[in-house]
Amino acid sequence: MPVNSFDHYPLTWKPDLSALKPPYYLSLAADLEKQIRSGSLSAGTKLPPQREIADYLDLNYTTITRVYELLKQKGLLYGVVGKGTFVAPHAAEDVTLNAPSADACIEMGPINGFGEYATLVEKATRKVVEKGYLKNLYEYSFPTGQPHQLAAGVRWMQQMGIHTDVEHTALLAGAQNALTVSLLALFSPGDKIAADFYTYPNLIELAGMLHLVLVPIPGDADGMNPEELDRQCKQQKIRGIYLIPTLANPTNVTIPLKRRKQLADVIRRHDLILIEDDISSWLYAVEGRAIPSFFDLLNGQSICICTTTKSLCGGLRVAFMTFAEAWKPAILHSLQNTSIKTSALDAEIITELILNGDAYEIAVQKKRWAQETCQIFAQFFPCSRRLLKTGSYYQWLPLPECMQDKPVEEDLLQRGVRVYQSSRFAVHPETGAGYLRISLCSSGSKRLLKKGLAIIRKYLQEEAAH
Repeated sequence: MPVNSFDHYPLTWKPDLSALKPPYYLSLAADLEKQIRSGSLSAGTKLPPQREIADYLDLNYTTITRVYELLKQKGLLYGVVGKGTFVAPHAAEDVTLNAPSADACIEMGPINGFGEYATLVEKATRKVVEKGYLKNLYEYSFPTGQPHQLAAGVRWMQQMGIHTDVEHTALLAGAQNALTVSLLALFSPGDKIAADFYTYPNLIELAGMLHLVLVPIPGDADGMNPEELDRQCKQQKIRGIYLIPTLANPTNVTIPLKRRKQLADVIRRHDLILIEDDISSWLYAVEGRAIPSFFDLLNGQSICICTTTKSLCGGLRVAFMTFAEAWKPAILHSLQNTSIKTSALDAEIITELILNGDAYEIAVQKKRWAQETCQIFAQFFPCSRRLLKTGSYYQWLPLPECMQDKPVEEDLLQRGVRVYQSSRFAVHPETGAGYLRISLCSSGSKRLLKKGLAIIRKYLQEEAAH
């Protein structure tokens, strides 16, 4: 009889013994996941030591080890050496940022890219219809995209400082699908991918779903630290790296050329697979000062994702992805077996915009609006002016130290404003929640933007005063 096997023994996780059946590790893992997903075990809850729960259940210690490891792979648990195993911060929720919401509030969470600017997109749509070849766009063919659409994409990417060709380019339904195809094609469960401490939450979600391990690498105002990346690569087997080199989501860091070259050297030395998610390079390109891409610095030995959803039209889910020759078979295999290419009609509208020159006009206008909204932000938060990235779609606002552990998202939503707290973007659960990412392009008007910023400022002032 195990020493602690009695009903009232204090354990944070008590499995449902009636549902326990072989193989025990799977039924235990299902029970633990159910309790986490339902909220019965909240984020940060410390689970019983493996030997203690094994003794309680009268099972082998290695069975519990398998349970904990399985849920760690799913991103539901994390371990801290010398402290124990804990429920992950995002375990009971989906941190994906583009989930729709029906409740009324001033939207400053998702990044919609000034969706109200659509006149030229409507014009291009009518032009495509008038050309009389719609029937050619209704067929499912060319899994990577129709040749003339790919050629337009190559032309657009070249303006962004990404030099490639049609043979190494594919059209996908947005950057998220391009990222999914890349991960499916080139990585296997258990592979480790280096990323910034704060990174794109959908990458965090995808890594959990595909059982990939994200390794957070510290950085500074110039981006990821190349020496630390090199050190981590020497200490553990890192297979890939994910970077947002221009106005990183969420921190707004743009990696300068010198740092890009340093990181490229480390990537080359350790033969890492780089996924370059450059959704904002166009903000620099329209001013004629695009920074050379990692794709160019590595002579095409990487993957680069260039989306038009933020620069041209969010509703037309069109992204161009370019890739190395060595990875072409795996990428094509992944594309053909996921069938997540974009609509040929949507791609044709984007092609029309690129070829008639209106794409550039839209980008210039959106850049102007981004600059104006950044200046509005600086009026409400002048202390952030030195960190202000003129032209960005969002800002990264530090919270006072006294508010590091407060549920700021929930508090502001109660006041009618949606923002995202930095815990959503944290690769490592202990990184904390000391920032807000505030979208400046989603409120729908400058009036609502100012109203939302005023609410945020007042809330922060009131909390700091306490």
